[in-house]
Amino acid sequence: MRNARKLSCHFIMSSFTGVSVVTDGKHCTMSDVVSTTDCGYHLLMVKEYSRTVQEIPIGEKISSGPFMVGGHKWHIDYFPNSESPSCADSISLFLRRGDDIMEEAVSAKYQFSFVDEVEYQKPMHIRETETYIFSSETPSRGCCVFARRDALEQSANLKDDCFTIRCDIMICKDTTQYAGGTMSDISHHFNNLLQSNVGADVTFEVSGETFVAHRCVLAARSTVFMAQLFGPMAEGTTSSAIQIKDMEARVFAGLLSFIYTDTLSMMFKHIIMEEEETQDEEEPVEDKMSEVEEEGQEEDALLLRCVQLLQRLFVAADRYDIQRLKFLCEDKLSNNIDVSWVLSTLALAEQHHCPRLKEACLKFIQVQSPKCLDKIMASDDWEHITTTYPSVLKELISKLASNQKEKKRKHESI
Repeated sequence: MRNARKLSCHFIMSSFTGVSVVTDGKHCTMSDVVSTTDCGYHLLMVKEYSRTVQEIPIGEKISSGPFMVGGHKWHIDYFPNSESPSCADSISLFLRRGDDIMEEAVSAKYQFSFVDEVEYQKPMHIRETETYIFSSETPSRGCCVFARRDALEQSANLKDDCFTIRCDIMICKDTTQYAGGTMSDISHHFNNLLQSNVGADVTFEVSGETFVAHRCVLAARSTVFMAQLFGPMAEGTTSSAIQIKDMEARVFAGLLSFIYTDTLSMMFKHIIMEEEETQDEEEPVEDKMSEVEEEGQEEDALLLRCVQLLQRLFVAADRYDIQRLKFLCEDKLSNNIDVSWVLSTLALAEQHHCPRLKEACLKFIQVQSPKCLDKIMASDDWEHITTTYPSVLKELISKLASNQKEKKRKHESI
């Protein structure tokens, strides 16, 4: 009889695996530290950042030296002008598996952060990030938009034309193995269960669309669904469809997808495909999208749509108390802040009590140029923030004042 297979991550003390230094705008030297643990971090120091931007074209990378975590070889790939033309005003970072032979896939969690961003480097934070499979088919994973260059160049992370990236890796291993030793496919099984409707025993109506699901699965993943489907008022949910108000159908579909699969990848594959097929949006969204597209920035318009989907999923996750989905949405929103939507994200962070996301938005605004600040304050979202959350406005003014004092201090010290 087969043993039940369990996938777990070993969260022992993270080991330092060395530092790679980018010099001369393109070469990378490395100080190696031997590490055999399943949890480690590597530092990539980029010297002469401006030179890398000037000399390395879009789509070309500078790679760190090889380092070992979990018995596997890894590289950090740094794209000064992004990995893709669609995000050419950003820097991209990718984690790449460098094993010479990759007969077996490796399951791992990873996190890129600036070296001073200690909140992103805690095991509790990394444990909640998504698990990715690194194999011969998909040896590389990462962020096309790790940081906007204009924001980086005005931030404290860039010092003397130099910044340092920390990459944390946690290897996930099987504590018990099937005889076949294959990777877990439980998420695919549950996704098939959701798609096939076999055994479904509850119906929802959302924005004119009907969804069927399984009570036990929903209740196991959400305390709100547990109370709704098995609490004192559950009797009314057995004979008729449950009406879900104030939510788009595609967002509810994404919520169900995450409940069944515990991943964002399957959810966004479905939702973004749907997004490409339809242009039915709320009026404010259409207005913002048309402004961006009129400026000829179609890639920004696509990113805007993706961020708005994340924002709505973030709200849905909070509404149904699905903390892992809320955390993942918060994490991705923190790493994809832009002048066009920073205030709407800031409002969500304040409304749903997410101090880390709120701080990320405030820091982003703090380092913007006067021109960008004018654009931010000219938006409708600015009026919403000032009238609904005056305490946030006070915090923002305090940070901007602090930023001006720091600039004055640096100027006087020159």
